[in-house]
Amino acid sequence: MIRNYIIKETACIKDALVAINGITHDGELLIVVNDCQQMVGSLTDGDIRRGLIAGAELTDSVSMVMHRDFKFIKQSEFDVEHLKSFRNQRIMFIPILDENYQVIDVVNLNKFKSKLPIDAVLMAGGKGVRLRPLTETTPKPLLPVGGKSIIDYNIDSLMENGIKHISVTVNYLHEQLEEHFAEPVNGVKIDCIKEPQFLGTIGATQFVTKFYNDVVLVMNSDLFTNIDYEDFYLHFKEHDADMSVAAVPYSISVPYGIFELEGRNIKGVKEKPIYNYFANAGIYLIKRELLENMPKNTFYNATDLMNDAVAAGKTVIRYPITGYWLDIGSHEEYKKANELIKHIKK
Repeated sequence: MIRNYIIKETACIKDALVAINGITHDGELLIVVNDCQQMVGSLTDGDIRRGLIAGAELTDSVSMVMHRDFKFIKQSEFDVEHLKSFRNQRIMFIPILDENYQVIDVVNLNKFKSKLPIDAVLMAGGKGVRLRPLTETTPKPLLPVGGKSIIDYNIDSLMENGIKHISVTVNYLHEQLEEHFAEPVNGVKIDCIKEPQFLGTIGATQFVTKFYNDVVLVMNSDLFTNIDYEDFYLHFKEHDADMSVAAVPYSISVPYGIFELEGRNIKGVKEKPIYNYFANAGIYLIKRELLENMPKNTFYNATDLMNDAVAAGKTVIRYPITGYWLDIGSHEEYKKANELIKHIKK
């Protein structure tokens, strides 16, 4: 709660110490405001120590020891790149102020990696046929990896990036997923959206009743990945894309010599060539208007959206994932994920 970080400039230093003690694990910084609730300073325990050494008393007002050259971001100037620059300067607690210098939000980068202005939709309606019999009674997103459901790793990663509007589309064994997300997760309500019928890999997004941002992240819920969502978003914005598709490298090694032909004539031979490609990773950043213009009540895959967007002259780009990525769609991949989690630093 924002009010936990706010103290009046007329409050005494002792009260400030009590307040700082209550937020010790949140960055140990208080926002000092005047009677008009305008930010006039910041205050840390270090500021107080220096003030006491200089002769201040515990009964003196915090205005005597507060830091007046404080850092903040104006609401009208807020963007992810700005936030990233603060983090690079190791400034981890950033007040967000309106035009009147009143506090409307705080970003604590000790708790969150970023604060991305996007909605997220996780597709969780599939039957997981290739993982039977495990999925006969449990929806694939709820299968455990290292004692934690697959989908929960993705939810946690999204929330670590400050994403607060998260929907999960459900169909097969939907009751279990609805029960799983019946209570808010760390204060964020996860909305389960029941699709009346299976509508492909992206068609169910039409049943999300409201998007709060202009950009929507859509992803398969059964992925196990450490994709950098902030970098993904900044790459999307840098290239002014309408849709960005996360991609993973995929190589095909041919164990034979391959002819280079011109008609029937051999012009050369490539011995055991390796062909390198990028494959669709099942994670997309999409401008909201593209989703809103999709055909309704129609089976529609993400590849259909890509093709339609390209045909309409939209900018569709790929973003290479540099970390790990597993599509847990088979028993082999599921085994890999459970082995990989043993070696990932928590």
